[in-house]
Amino acid sequence: MARVYNFSAGPSALPLQVLEYVQRDLTDWQGCGMSVMELSHRSPEFSDIAGRAESDLRELLDIPDNYRVLFVQGGATTQFSAVPLNLSSAGQRCDYIVTGSWGKKAYKEARRFGDAVISADAADSHYTSIPAQETWDVATESAYLHYTPNETIGGVEYHFVPDSGDVPLVVDASSTILSRPLDVSRYGVIYAGAQKNIGPAGMTIVIVREDLLDRCREETPSMLQYRVHADSGSMSNTPPTFAWYVAGLVFQWLKAQGGLDAVGRINENKKNKLYAMIDGSDFYTNPVSPAARSWMNVPFVLADPQLDPLFLKTAVEAGLTNLKGHRSVGGMRASIYNAMPEEGIDALIELMRHFEKSHG
Repeated sequence: MARVYNFSAGPSALPLQVLEYVQRDLTDWQGCGMSVMELSHRSPEFSDIAGRAESDLRELLDIPDNYRVLFVQGGATTQFSAVPLNLSSAGQRCDYIVTGSWGKKAYKEARRFGDAVISADAADSHYTSIPAQETWDVATESAYLHYTPNETIGGVEYHFVPDSGDVPLVVDASSTILSRPLDVSRYGVIYAGAQKNIGPAGMTIVIVREDLLDRCREETPSMLQYRVHADSGSMSNTPPTFAWYVAGLVFQWLKAQGGLDAVGRINENKKNKLYAMIDGSDFYTNPVSPAARSWMNVPFVLADPQLDPLFLKTAVEAGLTNLKGHRSVGGMRASIYNAMPEEGIDALIELMRHFEKSHG
């Protein structure tokens, strides 16, 4: 079967070169007679895999020495609980900026553990824009300020890093991490599920500033404590070894592309092409404010929603899959993470032009 262009929001496409490398070594990793999936996480072989992965990630993101990198199980949703438990005292205020579904879920989970407050909410725009920062109500005594820089479902993205003053800035970077350079020093905690730009589902990377490691509440379960994972090298329990291994290969692939400066230029060109197609058409519309459009997740709607099923069917027949929008918003959504080649964008644009010509 020929490979398709997979526009899924997650689990999403992986670089073909990485998949081919995994396939080659799947049953016998580098002559050891077993798969990486069978290696002990305590073995010298896996220690080398883990060490290189962290080193490459630190190089890609230029992570300062006073930050620890954790490779933990679960998705970013688990961090919705871990963040307040690790960074706030019981009853302490925690500020949240809500610009879509994932920010809203993070806030609701934090309410279980303390005084979570919505400091700004984009509900008035139906989550199609970012509230101006001067309108945010962020308390100086807050334990942290949390935001979601890219809302995968709605396709809304911040194009600035919020100024949180002395309040630690916490970010769910699942959809944007590794898509372009990132100034890690601006943040207290960065967390990201792997299944978009990092590797297979089942692992989350947490980058945490060292001075925040000892804020954890006593009642926090051990496997949610950042200090536990930091002190054990993310091996206090059996980590997601296969996901960690594949992530390491993705990091090597990103370095081979020229690093995040080069990757960012590629991603910018990809999104510019697709938005130009949408904006130049009367048949397709992007519902997001131009100042808040996502680089990674591009939603669009057809002039006649009755044509949605036919558009999706036509796309699948052309080898373009997973373009259906999230059930909560409808329409279409093209997720164009790092592994989506520019040829995939060109194929989508050609399909859209042909479909508009036939049905517009």
